Amino acid sequence: MRITKITVWQKEMPLAQPYRLSGGRLAFEKLDGVFVRIETGGGLCGWGEGCPWGHTYLPAHGAGITAAMKILAPALIGKDPRALDSINRTMDAALPGHGYAKSPLDMACWDILGLAAGMPLWQLLGGESARPVPVNSSIATAAPEQMIADIKKARRAGYRTHSAKIGGADAAAEIRRIAAITAALEEDENITFDINRAWTPAAAVQTLNGTGFRGWIEQPCETIEQCAHVAARAPQPVMLDECLHNFSDHLRAWQMRAGEGIKLKPNRVGGLTRARQIRDFALAVGWKMHIEDTGGSALADAAAFHLAASTPPEFVLPGWLAHAHLKENPVPGMNPKNGAAAPPNAPGIGIVPDEKIFGAPEAVYS
Repeated sequence: MRITKITVWQKEMPLAQPYRLSGGRLAFEKLDGVFVRIETGGGLCGWGEGCPWGHTYLPAHGAGITAAMKILAPALIGKDPRALDSINRTMDAALPGHGYAKSPLDMACWDILGLAAGMPLWQLLGGESARPVPVNSSIATAAPEQMIADIKKARRAGYRTHSAKIGGADAAAEIRRIAAITAALEEDENITFDINRAWTPAAAVQTLNGTGFRGWIEQPCETIEQCAHVAARAPQPVMLDECLHNFSDHLRAWQMRAGEGIKLKPNRVGGLTRARQIRDFALAVGWKMHIEDTGGSALADAAAFHLAASTPPEFVLPGWLAHAHLKENPVPGMNPKNGAAAPPNAPGIGIVPDEKIFGAPEAVYS
């Protein structure tokens, strides 16, 4: 079986409402998604999706994916898509770095592998069943009263775990915000306060030691070194996210004792092949994990939830469904029930987009 054709589509996906994070300094109104279909001489087709959360959240953007495809896609023509390690070595040789651009190609190859084996990805990734994975809400930065109202709305929709975006520079105001939101939670609810790297180490240490909150704090500062400084001086467990781009970053974070858990996002680390490697390392060192993707439709969400469902549940924290924030989900699927979502049971990713919704392709490689 060999890759004969790779088709690339770009799809702008407006959010249902403007979304602010990192203390309000980052704002987003739409996502720039890239969808990839890999065709083989054996008749199987695999789908992948790459969708950075805008262009200010990470060193990644949608136009960068389509530009990288001009280098990556031709290098894969004639390769066996089921040979995932070889596929990734080929991409790394053609274009060092740019993991976010390689992710949709790697995902599409996993889809083909699952179709060829007649197995869903959760099974190929080591799982026993399509176990439902808890889902958390994502509460954008706003006035405390609005954030509390958004949490109550999410609660009515079945969410029991919430991720609240904070990160303002006024420590006293943030201490009050944390206290107000925590007081509004019901007894069986959990919350993570996500700073999205907005604080300096001094602001983080001052704020976190000024509150009685003892739940997760996510990505308080920009770098691994800064987060390690905070982790050693704050009473809350630290969750790392945006500072982790490859396996070496995760190894360094563990060596520096920079946190007790990670956000594992296939699009950010280079695809499911790299994410599985990092997942297994996290299991070995005892990290808790949110396993989800950076952004996108139900296609990207389903691929990430396959990995989450295949991971021992005691290591898995609730993930989020990025497509829940879209004005219109171009690829239906992955609907949560009772605060949880299960990956499809069909072979491969289990979701096949209708290419008609994408319009004319951005590029075709053969």
